[in-house]
Amino acid sequence: MTLQEFSIQEKYLQIPETDFRYTETHAMKIAVSGKGGVGKTTFAAFMIKVMADQGKDVIAIDADPDANLAQALGIKDTDGIVPISQMKKLIEERTEAKPGTMGGFFKINPKVRDLPEKLSIRLGNIKLMVMGSVKKGGSGCVCPESVMLKRILSHIVLARDEVVVMDMEAGLEHLGRGTAMSVDHLIVVVEPGKRSIDTAKQIQKLSRDLGIKRLSVVGNKVRSEKERIFLSNEIKGFNFLGFIPYRDNIADADLNGIAPFENDPETLTAVREMLSAL
Repeated sequence: MTLQEFSIQEKYLQIPETDFRYTETHAMKIAVSGKGGVGKTTFAAFMIKVMADQGKDVIAIDADPDANLAQALGIKDTDGIVPISQMKKLIEERTEAKPGTMGGFFKINPKVRDLPEKLSIRLGNIKLMVMGSVKKGGSGCVCPESVMLKRILSHIVLARDEVVVMDMEAGLEHLGRGTAMSVDHLIVVVEPGKRSIDTAKQIQKLSRDLGIKRLSVVGNKVRSEKERIFLSNEIKGFNFLGFIPYRDNIADADLNGIAPFENDPETLTAVREMLSAL
């Protein structure tokens, strides 16, 4: 064991878990992943809209470094949103260490129970939390920022009873093993193309390593039956929830600054049917 690892472990043993309680929750927890540009965030927004329309309280987590979920949900003036990973004062207060540091002593079990209410952007019965990313030393770095983000996700997935939809990057960076194992479903969005398929296979392997048991695929931007058959043949062994045709309506919504589901009721209906299948 290195000196750094010993310091972190020793600090962990000094901290009682007074804030965190595992609870028996029944609300669905879904993570959405896929290669950049496949429509992952748009699909997540459709799912969030469907669940919110059903009267469910939804926590929407934007854990993609590109952070476009707010726009996809139709939230205006998103330039002022500060990702949690950049809230240096909060992170230092809760972890007792300055962001940007690695190793040393800091809390790996910081208090986060109050943060979904304090840091979320409200849209009806939707709470949106923008996580941001830790831009240093790889996704596995042990630093106050990464500890804080993983701790928040663990609390939301394991100890809250709202529906949770997480818009993840392909690497599933913020999901620790315990949190990942409690995710009800990982949905990988793919489009017709080799790079998208290769990413889906990498995500499948990573999800197995993390202990995620339920993984499904959604084919997006499908323009023809040929492309539909291509996806089905290339990603054998995956459970396909369905296929979404390419629609100009979604691109038009982005140009006009409105949520895609406001411009595309057909896809909203298709996503509603996919969710009922889960």
